[in-house]
Amino acid sequence: MPDQFAFTDNVRDLSNQNGYQFEFVCERCGNGHRSPFVRDKMDMGRNLLRSVGDLIGGNGYKLTQIANQMDWNRGTNSAAKDRAMKDAVEKVRDEFRQCRGCGNWMCAQVCWNEQIGQCLSCSPSVVEEISRAQAASQVRQIKEKADTVDWVEDLDISTRALVTCPACQGKVEGGRFCSTCGTSLIVVTSCRSCGFEKNTPGAAFCSECGHTLN
Repeated sequence: MPDQFAFTDNVRDLSNQNGYQFEFVCERCGNGHRSPFVRDKMDMGRNLLRSVGDLIGGNGYKLTQIANQMDWNRGTNSAAKDRAMKDAVEKVRDEFRQCRGCGNWMCAQVCWNEQIGQCLSCSPSVVEEISRAQAASQVRQIKEKADTVDWVEDLDISTRALVTCPACQGKVEGGRFCSTCGTSLIVVTSCRSCGFEKNTPGAAFCSECGHTLN
């Protein structure tokens, strides 16, 4: 019976026609460790079979087919791939821990709580949680304190605000007159019929008498 070996579920197969390589990824932060590329020892043999098949023409068809079948076996399941996988697991074993809480594989350097023996998702670091809570409280208190200040006391909010002067097209930050050319920034759309001056800028008809404003 072939030997069995443990493996992780956080592995990506990066193997190709020339050899084997695997990447193991932390299921919390996404950081990964890639095993060294191991060239397939049978690769030279496959290439040799193909070369011989090409040289002898039609009679070499079976040799080419054999080489292709070897490629197919390498890409799915083979003893060579099992050995490469086992070696890759051994090389990255110390870089990962499997959490008994959630069952996920975590990188030992960033996402593992060594004191508790679980990942930081299941057993967060007390110091890190305190720091996050303090920062969150500071942000909340800043907002609450900012709400106690009247930030619009000196602003004229009864006049429609403009950001571009209608005369010089300069950018303005409010006020009654343009700071660049002195043009009045108060938009008055007066009705020539009834004299009503509080029509909405851009309106086609007077909201007071219905007369056209154009």
